[in-house]
Amino acid sequence: MNIINLFITAFRALRKNGLRTFLTMLGIIIGVAAVIIMQAIGKGSEEDITARINSLGSNMIIIAPNPKIVNGVRMGQGGQTLQYKDVLMIKRYSSATKYISPLVGVSRQIKYGANNWSTRISGVLPEYFSIREISAVEGSLFTDEDLRKINKVCMIGKTVRTNLFPDGSNPVGKTIRVGAIPFKIIGVLNEKGQSGVGTDQDDVILAPYTSVQDRMVQSIYVNVIFASAADAQSIKKAVSEIKYCIRTSHHLSPSDQDDFTVNTLSDIMATIQGVSKILTILLASVAGISLLVGGIGIMNIMFVSVTERTREIGTRLAIGATSSDVMLQLLIEALVISLVAGVIGIFSGLLITDLITYFAGWRTSVTASSIIISFAVCTVIGIFFGWYPARKAANLSPIEALRYE
Repeated sequence: MNIINLFITAFRALRKNGLRTFLTMLGIIIGVAAVIIMQAIGKGSEEDITARINSLGSNMIIIAPNPKIVNGVRMGQGGQTLQYKDVLMIKRYSSATKYISPLVGVSRQIKYGANNWSTRISGVLPEYFSIREISAVEGSLFTDEDLRKINKVCMIGKTVRTNLFPDGSNPVGKTIRVGAIPFKIIGVLNEKGQSGVGTDQDDVILAPYTSVQDRMVQSIYVNVIFASAADAQSIKKAVSEIKYCIRTSHHLSPSDQDDFTVNTLSDIMATIQGVSKILTILLASVAGISLLVGGIGIMNIMFVSVTERTREIGTRLAIGATSSDVMLQLLIEALVISLVAGVIGIFSGLLITDLITYFAGWRTSVTASSIIISFAVCTVIGIFFGWYPARKAANLSPIEALRYE
């Protein structure tokens, strides 16, 4: 009996009990679909987080204050350790750092006419726009001249614009009040969306560093320093130089701990992606249990099939079929169940993934590897769980099988 005839015979045998065959397939279908869906959601989430983090800026380095600790005693006031002099030190001595800007900000109630909105105004240098890849979709960016003259000008994000100018009017040239201080809007920032940690990057007002520092904060400390390496290959060197510059600026001895922290987007991304991969593997493992259950279902139905067809198997053995023929036939039946269920499961997974993206708005990404792995697992399950029932049938005695009632 050639292989084609064996497949035809297998399809005929399974079609006789269509409902039972489908119920046997159900576990495999659900398992394969679940694996594809979970992998697509996990991969999509990872890509979404990566895109959001990349939206923060390219080759970006974040320097944040960390209270100095000497002999177990926490120094500094509320974690305020960074100053503008640190920025000047880095500018002067770090060759791997291309752009750098301090950021100092306060939360204020913003008013324009009868509309108001609570947000944060941040003072930065013009280099901040290059670090964060910020541009003006309307109006223009402020300049070094605005910085020197301490001009009360600002740029607003989309969220601020929506709340202060709900009628859709052009805000450029309008004057808003930040607390009690008037600021003239000179530009509207390009849309950034949510960051990797879920904060709205468009709910912001940017103004010259000197205007916010001198008129609103009145402190020598800055909240954070943003820098950008010359290129991706220079990030490690830039981090090393930045640490050296700040430690020198803060007069830290070799035994003193850093009173600041330096992080890169690659560090943040690696952490988030690591968590995302663990969750994806966990979800896929849970979905894989359905495949195991489906395999057990195939074994059970094949045992039932062997029992029901004992006389048929005996007849075949009696007229010349070998044990290998019988075993191969039943293995192919188990394989057909598994593979057909796998195909249905793959298409179901793809369909449900599209529905999730369309209705829930989640980002999903189906990978070829998840489909190939699911199909390969179906093949293994069909052979593994079909082997024992097929072996049992192949070892039947023709005489005893023919006498079976």
